[in-house]
Amino acid sequence: MSLVSGPGRAQVAGGNFPNELQLVVEKHVKYIQSLDKRKDELEYWLTEHLRLNGVYWGLTALHLLGHPDALPRDDTVEFVLSCQHDNGGFGPAPGHDAHMLYTVSAVQILVTVDALDELEKRGKTGREGVGRYIAQLQNGDDGSFAGDEWGETDTRFLFGALNALSLLRLLSYIDVTKAVSYVHACANFDGGYGVSPGAESHAGQIFVCVGALAIANRMDLVDKDRLGSWLSERQLDNGGLNGRPEKLEDVCYSWWVMSSLAMIGKLDWIDKDKLSNFILRCQVGLTTTSAFYPDQPQDPELGGIADRPGDAVDVFHTVFGIAGLSLIGYPRLKPVDPI
Repeated sequence: MSLVSGPGRAQVAGGNFPNELQLVVEKHVKYIQSLDKRKDELEYWLTEHLRLNGVYWGLTALHLLGHPDALPRDDTVEFVLSCQHDNGGFGPAPGHDAHMLYTVSAVQILVTVDALDELEKRGKTGREGVGRYIAQLQNGDDGSFAGDEWGETDTRFLFGALNALSLLRLLSYIDVTKAVSYVHACANFDGGYGVSPGAESHAGQIFVCVGALAIANRMDLVDKDRLGSWLSERQLDNGGLNGRPEKLEDVCYSWWVMSSLAMIGKLDWIDKDKLSNFILRCQVGLTTTSAFYPDQPQDPELGGIADRPGDAVDVFHTVFGIAGLSLIGYPRLKPVDPI
């Protein structure tokens, strides 16, 4: 996910977005700002392993909402740099082990706030050190990537490597051809992709595999019609999207499914009005009771988006709900790049 225009970005113009349900922008901004002020709550410390990811999710949501300065830039950069290790990688918080996923979030945050120069000046390693950390996690035989020194492989890590290195302008540090071959080996008969060769198709893995191919300029390998059909079947009667057949809807798939459809040019294969209705129903902070869920509790003091109506909110579902709305052209949101 990026905040700049790029290949595959596709917003659907127009659309009859619901009048009753509206995106409560100011409440979402306040919700995100409050997340670092809850240090007296147990949940704050139980989620320390997601801290750096959470900063990226919150920061991205704020940019899409048109409030890029709602979090203090200097404090954000300082925290990111405090998470770096001598090997160039980043952990989720100071004192935690480095991992690909946190390293990717660190790079994305620094690029978003235009602070790569701070990495060069004050980081434990500069841009090239981060690139070397990522590159050494590639398997030289099959092109896959491990998440850390312990060796777990996942197509998420491969996409993260290509994403971060492309932002750092260091793709030459890895064997992109072998990485592409590994992604292609993860393709399934239904047009989707799994976590590894032979694994079932899943919307999240489809996003990372298609995204990796987009960065590598190898979208010619994607069976766009077959994949588009599988992805469009993820929409349920209530407008929400699931990640694979026979599963419940979840707001996060508003991003994983829709971004993949955007990259293959088939965003109009989803009913965007039904989807926007579903996402908006998952908000906490509406000032009126929804006609769709009359018994859904509403709290006018809070913001955030949950996985589905009536559930607890979190920053993960908040950013992906907002990003999904951005992809389908919801009014007043900044455009998001699906890669």
